[in-house]
This record gives sequence, C-alpha cells and structure tokens, in this order.
Amino acid sequence: MTAATVTLAPRPDGLEAGASADDPAITLTWNELTRELGQAERTGLCACPVRLRGRIDAIDLATGELAPVYDTAAEPGGVLLTACGNRREAVCPACSQVYKRDARQLVRAGLTGGKGVPDTIAAHPCVFATFTAPSFGPVHARRMRGKTVLPCRPRRDHRERRCPHGRDISCPRRHPDDDPRLGRPLCPDCYDYQAAVLFNAHAANLWRRFVTYLPRHLARRAGLTQKQLRAVAAVRFVKVAEYQARGVIHYHAIIRLDATGDTYQPPPPRLGTAELCDAITAAAAAVTVDADGSDGTAVLLRFGDQVDPRPIWRADGLPGTGARLDVGAVGNYLAKYATKALDAPGVPDRPLRTRADIDALACSRHYRQMITVAWDLGGGRHFPARSRLCKWAHMLGYGGHFLTKSRRYSVTFGHLRRARLEHRKRQRHPTGETDPWGRPLDENVVLVLRTWTYDGTGHTFAPAAELALASAARAREHHDQADAAD
Repeated sequence: MTAATVTLAPRPDGLEAGASADDPAITLTWNELTRELGQAERTGLCACPVRLRGRIDAIDLATGELAPVYDTAAEPGGVLLTACGNRREAVCPACSQVYKRDARQLVRAGLTGGKGVPDTIAAHPCVFATFTAPSFGPVHARRMRGKTVLPCRPRRDHRERRCPHGRDISCPRRHPDDDPRLGRPLCPDCYDYQAAVLFNAHAANLWRRFVTYLPRHLARRAGLTQKQLRAVAAVRFVKVAEYQARGVIHYHAIIRLDATGDTYQPPPPRLGTAELCDAITAAAAAVTVDADGSDGTAVLLRFGDQVDPRPIWRADGLPGTGARLDVGAVGNYLAKYATKALDAPGVPDRPLRTRADIDALACSRHYRQMITVAWDLGGGRHFPARSRLCKWAHMLGYGGHFLTKSRRYSVTFGHLRRARLEHRKRQRHPTGETDPWGRPLDENVVLVLRTWTYDGTGHTFAPAAELALASAARAREHHDQADAAD
C-alpha cells in the first residue's frame, strides 16, 4: 500500500492545522489523498463546503424515456460537496479569495471599462471618497505625519485637566499597529456607546439620504434645476463598509458621473470632477437621520467632518498617501475590504441568542459594551418584534451589506459568476454538452430533473478540511508570487 504524509499549513486563526497538537502530520493512502484532493479542488478548496445528496435525471419529451445523468451515491461519502461561498476571509480563505477577485473586477470595470462596460468610461469624472463617523468620545488612535508615528493625545496640562469622571484623557504613547488599546475610549463613562451603536444601525439610511442629496447639491453648483440635471447626468457609485478600530462603520466609495441612460456616455463638460467633489462634501455635511434612544429621546446622527473626496487620476499612488490615486490601487483597496468583517479577538461571528451569550464573551470591554448596548436597544429579545438590533448585536449594530453599488455602475456579481460557470462548462465539454442519448443537450427536447437534499456542512473525511486549508494557502502563495512577478 502506498501512503502519503501531508504536513498541514497554519490555519487562518493562527493555530497549527492538524489532527492534534502532538501530531501535525496526517498519513493517508494514495487513493485517499487523491480522492480528498479531488473533492476539495472541485469546491475550489473550500474550507467548509455544503454537502448535498440527490440525483439528476433526464426525460426524453418525445418518448418519455427516463435516463440517469448523475447520482451522489457514486461520490465518496455519498454526497456532493459544493463551495460555501462565504465572503469572510476568516471563515473560508478560498471562497473569500474568489469573492475578492470578483469585487476587484467589478470595481475596475467601472473605472477603466471591460466586462461589457466601454473603455471610454475612464474619461468620466470619478472621485474616491471616505465617509467616517463623528466622534463619540476620545479614543486611543495611531496618528501619523508622513512615516512618523505621533503621540496619541498629548497634553501639557493633563495633570490639571480631567474628564468629568476624574480620569486623565491624555495619552503620550506612540501606538504600534497591533496595539490592542487602539480604538478603546480613554474614559468609558464619557464615551457615547448608544450613539455609536445607533450610527452603525442607521449608517445605511445615512448613505441612502446622501445619494438623494448629492444630485441636488450637484445641480446647484452647475446652475441647473434638479429636473435639468436628471435629464443630462446620473450618479453611479460602488462602496464598501469597514470597521474602524473603535468598532464604528465608515464607508469607502467610488462615485462617478455618467450621462443619463444605459450607454455609459460622458456627462456634459460643465459637470466635472471639481463640481462633484464640492457636491460630495456639501451633501455629506447636510444629511442627518433621527434615531430613538433607549429613553425615547431622539438622537441626531450624521457623518463626521473628515469626508475626503479625492479625484481618481490615471497615475501611480495609493489611497491615503497624498499622491494621485491609481485606478488599480483603488480597485484593490476596495476589494480588500469586501472580504473583511469585524476582526477582533473574542467577538462572535454569529448572532447571539440570549443575554447569557454576551456574558460568556471573551472580547474586550469596549466591544462587549457595544454588544450589550445593541442588545438592550433591541429590547433584549431575539424575535421579529424588535429584534433587528439584537440580531446584529454581534456586529455592533451594523446589519448592512459590506459591498453595494448602483445598478449601472458596472457588471454584477451574478454576471461574473455566470461567466465563470459557462467557462467551466466549456472546459469540461469542449464539443458541447450532450444528453444521455448522445445528442446535443436541448431543453426543448429533454427535460432535466434535479433533486437535491441538504446533508450538512463540512467535509465527510475529518482531515479533508485541513487538506483544503493547506492547499488553499499554497494556492494563494503561488498567486501572490505571480502577481509580484508581473
């Protein structure tokens, strides 16, 4: 019997992958290894695939003859493994990479063309903007001047000036990137946790109002009425949401101007990048949302003052460097955050069910307090009556999508997935698909019946998940090396 020993790669959470801490290697027969790797490759090296049981049959509509096409009984374990499709890198590195590459293509198509979008789109006025939340109280931060790290919150009179609770709210330290204190309030009693959670919960409403206000301010700066503007120009956008260290959402967005219609024509010359930047700043400052606090009082929510609209030019640079923004860098920047979520130790990745779940969390005091406030604002009950904030308490109140776009910014994820599916079909059937009778597959001639039953998640063979993680890690390493060589 031929055997193969596989040394497993580290898991995404930093733990060593393997059957046990004392045995980081797994010995398999060659047949078992090739079978498990074959299943893993068919799912794209998914770490937690979905198991399906079922079959596919074909019926000749002319004769009524039934012929089998596929049955999961022939698969190892009697199940078909399909990719989970999870976008979170911490949950499934392989599926998140697919999602990230699709997001990059989606963003780049709206900047430079391609995927059905004309190349002339590159000449349209286009802006990269960041929308932050206002301050809810002083927190530890990493301040930079160029490449120099500045003191967090230095004060010469820190011995005399204290917060109302008697705490020193100064910090002379120069925080490194991995400092766990980043984002934590200097005085938890001064920090407005309720407003922070409500901002997360209503961030999507703020964005919707911003999209409504933006054409109004743009028309005012162009000397047009709103009706005249709608007749000649339209706003297109794509945005991603990112958690700051303090646990509050902020948005990165690409906002572009097109002519009205579906043909991706340029807007009138009087509507340029400068007018778009001014309108973005004015609209972000004008939008507000009223939310109900715990005691029934209204809480006014708005974006912070640090709205930073920057024109996207066709030159080198990275967001946040002070240089001109390159379309490739912007696309990679947004795609990176499409697969990120709240990445903090001890914060759960699934909805909480009871208050006891919160008490059992091992996260920092700051995040635990935000989760508690979200749960209490939701009524402390996980059912439809008032459960929205309870449902998203583990996300600190934010329940929106992490990547959204206007309909005609560029292609859709569905379009990219269908194109990938068609490509794989052409690879498997170079001469075209055929039915069980050897004829070209025609749904007008043959009725295809698919019967599937959900069987659970995860690999049928225990070490297969570790093999998938190891293979996916090596595939990402080769992909990154190829990108660096290009």
